[in-house]
Amino acid sequence: MKSATFLFSVAFFLLISACSQQNRVDIQYPRAKKVDTTDVYFGHKVADPYRWLEDDNSKETKEWVKAENKITQEYLSKIPFREEFRERLTEIWNYPKYGVPFKRGGKYFFFKNDGIQNQSVLYMQKTPDSEPEVLLDPNKLSEDGTVALAGLGVSKDGKYLGYSIASGGSDWNEIYVMQIKDRKRLNDHIRWVKFSGISWKGDGFFYSAYGKPEKGDELSGQNRFHKVFYHKLGTNQKEDKLIFQDKEHPLRNFYAYLTKDKAFVMITESESTSGNALYAARADDVGRLKFKKIAEGFDYDYQVIDHIGEKLLIQTNDNAPKGRLILVDFKNPDPATWETLIEEKEDVLEDAKIVGGRLFIQYLKDASSRAYFYDLKGHYQNELILPAIGTLRGFNGDKDDNIAFYGFTSFTFPSTIYRYNIESGESTVFKSSEVDFNPEDYETEQVFYESKDGTIVPMFIVYKRGMKKDGKNPTLLYGYGGFNISLTPSFSVSRVIFLEQGGIYAMANLRGGGEYGEEWHEAGTKMNKQNVFDDFIYAAKWLINNQYTSRDKLAIIGGSNGGLLVGACMTQQPDLFKVAIPIVGVMDMLRYQNFTIGWAWASDYGTSADSEEMFKYLYSYSPLHNIKEGVNYPATLAITADHDDRVVPAHTFKFMATLQEKNGGKNPVLVRIETRAGHGAGKPTAKQIEETTDIYSFIMYNLGMKPVFEK
Repeated sequence: MKSATFLFSVAFFLLISACSQQNRVDIQYPRAKKVDTTDVYFGHKVADPYRWLEDDNSKETKEWVKAENKITQEYLSKIPFREEFRERLTEIWNYPKYGVPFKRGGKYFFFKNDGIQNQSVLYMQKTPDSEPEVLLDPNKLSEDGTVALAGLGVSKDGKYLGYSIASGGSDWNEIYVMQIKDRKRLNDHIRWVKFSGISWKGDGFFYSAYGKPEKGDELSGQNRFHKVFYHKLGTNQKEDKLIFQDKEHPLRNFYAYLTKDKAFVMITESESTSGNALYAARADDVGRLKFKKIAEGFDYDYQVIDHIGEKLLIQTNDNAPKGRLILVDFKNPDPATWETLIEEKEDVLEDAKIVGGRLFIQYLKDASSRAYFYDLKGHYQNELILPAIGTLRGFNGDKDDNIAFYGFTSFTFPSTIYRYNIESGESTVFKSSEVDFNPEDYETEQVFYESKDGTIVPMFIVYKRGMKKDGKNPTLLYGYGGFNISLTPSFSVSRVIFLEQGGIYAMANLRGGGEYGEEWHEAGTKMNKQNVFDDFIYAAKWLINNQYTSRDKLAIIGGSNGGLLVGACMTQQPDLFKVAIPIVGVMDMLRYQNFTIGWAWASDYGTSADSEEMFKYLYSYSPLHNIKEGVNYPATLAITADHDDRVVPAHTFKFMATLQEKNGGKNPVLVRIETRAGHGAGKPTAKQIEETTDIYSFIMYNLGMKPVFEK
């Protein structure tokens, strides 16, 4: 007779085997028709059988979306710990979150979320220590929280608040004006605003907008002919004064802003996400602005920080890949007369401003923040000592104030707001975060690994203390690698749960980002883009070779350009990863420039129309075009949204239809399509919790994790 122990062991083995097979069952994916659509690039024919999915308004596309969401939710609903994960996530998410206070018109403003409010609320107070009052609550703008504040501007006299709202996650904004003293919303209403500030001058403000799009093209049509306008309070939008435009170059953006004292108005002209021309004018008379070209575009970045007398203080990477501060005489802006105030350093210049009569300068050293004070003649004074290795967010204060505020965060350091006394150099906690989380239970290390071509790349790794390097740890690897954007340490409640359950979180600082300046950025652009994917792949290999994890325990995740990263790496090295989560990814590298603002990404990507060489290079890594028949791809959950007019959902639709058609393995390849949501900005907390629950449940389930949640 077999022993009870043996029978229990057999039963336990069968149970575990059954559980491990739940994510490998055959899934009947929705049938996606194929059409005979072919494009020709320099004599090379490229089929695009799912082109019809680019039409987000068609009945067929909507039916396909509905069917895809149905099978995805059916799969996710069978994950045994999904509801427990949601409960823990909601619990840990529910704590007050504060933004960094800023001063405008003699008053202080800040954002606060009580815990799980869908949108953070804008508060106002007379002094930093007086009782705050609710100024604007976006949660009252819609029942489901899908209308969000997208931007704001307070008039110099503190009488008016201009604010823009975005609906359903779209990049399209509408501007309204509130009279601050009685919270009365005025009749001013401006539509078709995009990529714009609200910059007050006198009894009106500057903003940027496009013309009204054709019906049906609102969320996918190419954005053309951006313009800058001036709106005077109490008038109709049709009466707004056109300030700046370019009739000969439809694919350029224009952005207006002013110095704090409103003495100068600047306009940046850009063709892409980096590099701009700069214009400036005295703002004495809005009706007769005379702009001077201060700097030519589009090889370098120029941003006016402030002015010292008649000289504009400008942050630039012109002849300084890691950044410098220069003074440019407005009367004579010839580059030959430019003066260097703060020379280029070994670290990357991130931000600069005049606060309390001093220059505050923020740098990035190996992907973490450093900050210093200089006098207005460029002489070093002292360092702002930060609590740990991490990220400084905001340093807000007026030119003549002795008080400033800043935020600080890191992987295991929840966001904390500090008050800084500029004269004494003392920082004190102003608002702290009370999170159900003990940072002492975790540790962070930064490693430097060698990529394919020998380049040394930094990576942060976070895990529970006492973690064993036995190659069995479930690991989530995140990256971005593009558009001069730097990834720095930050706190995330969703990652906390993954860490609590024994997971490892790794973040690689890939080329294409801004972690080491413009040269690092350019090393991951255009014909160098493969460097980004190699850096990510070699980060994964380093984690495996050093026994942090294994191929069967490794998940990768990234959004937008990071979604492209995940898509490219999972198609180039499908056997290296167990799980892939591409979020709102750029998946069709041959046609991305045809939609909304996609043309502005050409500085990083190049386009399929540039040359035959560029076309072939893009085609060689375009995720959509590199899915091969019969290959066993990682378990995939692609994320997109119906109102994403930044990276249109057609990218993900076509990629996933192709992946479902050609995938040769049993791993699930699913797509989650959110409604009334966009590229990510302004997404209500309720939707964030739902999406995060699905993403992490999918990851943990397919990595074979069996989380235990305390009741």
